[in-house]
Amino acid sequence: MRVVVMGAGIIGVSTAWHLLERGHEVTLVDRQNDAALETSFANAAQISVSYCEPWANREAPLKALKWMFSPTSPLLFRPQFDWDQWKWGLQFLGQCNDAAFERNVAQLVALGAFSHATLKDMVTTTGIEYNRLERGIAHYYTDTQSFDGAASAAEVMGRHGVKRRVISRDELLNIEPALRAFGDRIVGGTYTPSDEHGDARVFTQKLADLCEQKGARLLFGHDIEQLNTAGGEMQNVRVRDRRSGEVRTVVGDAFVAACGSYTTPLLRTVGVNVPIYPGKGYSATLPLLKPELAPSVSMIDDGLKIAISRLGNQLRVAGTIELGGFDLSLDTPLAKKRCEMLVRRIEDVFPGVADTRTPEKGGDPQFWTGLRPATPTNIPLIGRTQVGKLWVNAGHGTLGWTHGAGSGRALAELISGEVPAMNFKFHGMGSGASSQATNWKRHSVAA
Repeated sequence: MRVVVMGAGIIGVSTAWHLLERGHEVTLVDRQNDAALETSFANAAQISVSYCEPWANREAPLKALKWMFSPTSPLLFRPQFDWDQWKWGLQFLGQCNDAAFERNVAQLVALGAFSHATLKDMVTTTGIEYNRLERGIAHYYTDTQSFDGAASAAEVMGRHGVKRRVISRDELLNIEPALRAFGDRIVGGTYTPSDEHGDARVFTQKLADLCEQKGARLLFGHDIEQLNTAGGEMQNVRVRDRRSGEVRTVVGDAFVAACGSYTTPLLRTVGVNVPIYPGKGYSATLPLLKPELAPSVSMIDDGLKIAISRLGNQLRVAGTIELGGFDLSLDTPLAKKRCEMLVRRIEDVFPGVADTRTPEKGGDPQFWTGLRPATPTNIPLIGRTQVGKLWVNAGHGTLGWTHGAGSGRALAELISGEVPAMNFKFHGMGSGASSQATNWKRHSVAA
């Protein structure tokens, strides 16, 4: 089968890899000149199965309202004259209850566990190195009231097979001694040794190279200009080379939309509406000045809701969500404040360990922003659309790296007529393995 995968982030490249593994011919299209140069470029680096929690919970509406007045809040809703934003917001509010939270957690953890196992298999098979550290994830608290809720959060995850352990301050400092300089402000934490971290961009780009070696055609630097349909099913994709201006038509037997936040406007051109809205996130990557004092355990800072991960001789800090459209600016006053907040926190927690100086003072922080493609439930859309031969693999929010390997494998299996081995409600295919198989057979007969 000839499959055209649109989008070369971690989701698209993983999809391409698993399709190739199953003997399909693959064309991978992306507007950038390499893989992973947009949403997958400089994320938080965590494979965080133990923290696959949806944004929507019963406390979220009040927090979001309070945070609207703080430029450095973890979640910032920036109202726009945009019906998509308000519709997404209303759907999000509909998920802010205990029943929905429990239901959504189950889906996210199921996909997370499947994906983590898939990633481990891929690393063993390919030998890709990407600054991987299998030292777990520690979540530290500086507020007693917030820490009091850690046990109930761990209990929720425990019901879904995730072992997140509540630990004391002293236990946390033994697990990660790099926190000792900040230890007097920590009241406790949680720890999950089974989680890990690594550089998503490095992994994705190396995997794209391996895809090409396996015979994939890589059309990088190509804009997707038009999806062409006939008789209710996809026929081809028209793309344009950004350098030469050459236009070509790419045909296929199946087409996959894996364009992150841009999946929504792309699919809308053929009458497919998906509830994916961009959440602008930030990161800073800082050179280490004292590598011997830097952490090796990836961390979550509960107070600021940010993630911190070591990547070789650099420290990555990432976080915050802005719901304000497709804005990628880094030079606005708001963006600068959010970037400064990330760097300032690193200096507070790990004083003198990383170079946190601004460019004006001789420093070289690598600031980045990307659009996290979020659904109201935080559950990604993996499956087929109502347009024949057109599939979707998008909407992973802040968990694209955590869910990427498994999402790619699952969609490749579905396209190949297989049933992914997890209890997940695939888009357009019902829920449960038997339902997935029935829907696939019906689709195959109709085709």
